[in-house]
Amino acid sequence: MSKLTAIGLDSKKSKKLADKLNDLLANYSVFYQNTRGYHWNIKGEKFFELHLKFEELYNDLLLKIDEVAERILTLGHTPEHNYSAYKKHSKISESGRITDGHKAVAEILHAFSVIMIIQRDLLKLSADAGDEGTNAQMSDYIRLQEKLVWMYSAFLNK
Repeated sequence: MSKLTAIGLDSKKSKKLADKLNDLLANYSVFYQNTRGYHWNIKGEKFFELHLKFEELYNDLLLKIDEVAERILTLGHTPEHNYSAYKKHSKISESGRITDGHKAVAEILHAFSVIMIIQRDLLKLSADAGDEGTNAQMSDYIRLQEKLVWMYSAFLNK
């Protein structure tokens, strides 16, 4: 008989979920800080539009960072909180100082592609574990992010 967590999930499957959620947390954290940099450093013709959009995005990312960390805790594990761990586990790289809006949006689109792959992996893991909480969370994130990808892609005429 397998050992169950406080919320009734298999402990080994819960650990796999928490590890993958920590990977997601690392990527969200680097994505968040990059987006703050785009917001701070953007220049040019679309400054006002992009400055606001980047602020909306980093505020949303900050909420997701908190929600992912809380989900890890709900699963009975500890969220990473050090940037050294984030840099080690993130597939999203720290960006340099970017002032060009098109380059910033292209990097945002890349970050979303990385994030959504991890979230889709989490959908599979959470379905296998019977973890409806993580599954619903990832499903909601993906649905909203797919729309953002469409919108940012439209900005780039893709």
